[in-house]
Amino acid sequence: MQDLINIVGSMSIFFLVLGNSSTVLPFIVTERTVLYRERFAGMYSYPSAQVTVEIPYISLQALLFVTITYPAINFYWSAYKMIWYSYTLFSTLLYFNYLGMMFISLTPTFQVASVLAGFSYTMLNLFAGFIIPEPKIPKWWVWGYWICPTAWSLKALITSQYGDINKEISVFGEPNAINAFFKSYYGYNHDDLGVIAIVLISFPLVFASVFGYTIAKLNFQRK
Repeated sequence: MQDLINIVGSMSIFFLVLGNSSTVLPFIVTERTVLYRERFAGMYSYPSAQVTVEIPYISLQALLFVTITYPAINFYWSAYKMIWYSYTLFSTLLYFNYLGMMFISLTPTFQVASVLAGFSYTMLNLFAGFIIPEPKIPKWWVWGYWICPTAWSLKALITSQYGDINKEISVFGEPNAINAFFKSYYGYNHDDLGVIAIVLISFPLVFASVFGYTIAKLNFQRK
């Protein structure tokens, strides 16, 4: 059981090292200044162009990440599981990237965006479902888990890799299947993968849409 919990922990660390949100902040704030200058020249395609241009880079980043981490963690060698792992990482990298872009579009300065980003990282890790599994979260706080993007990423990673594995392990001295352990302890159900896939891709779509709208409508330029 401890090995499985260690694997869950290693997956949750992904959210700490994914610096996409932080690294994108200074670039977007600089480009926003240029956007203000060029707006009157008819440069209205910037939001869609910025959103689109991130996809090839994120795809390459996800590919490299999968190539290194999948064999390193020693997951089951299965095309189905590897595709799920790749899809989850791609969606996660993408929404982290768009999240940083959204912070810039909603705030007047880089400093304010950095503070907002730092607070959000804390919340994203707190409600990811590893520190406090979903069944143990108080009912009045469980809504934070359901709207937390990293919770869905972690759920996708674990459920796709172990949700259909019924090998027995020792859990607190009692025999239990791996998939049953994750379902009872973390609330992960293999039958939820379809919903998880839709929710995962919806986060980058929402963040990108908010970025596109606010970067075009909000003007923090000082006269």
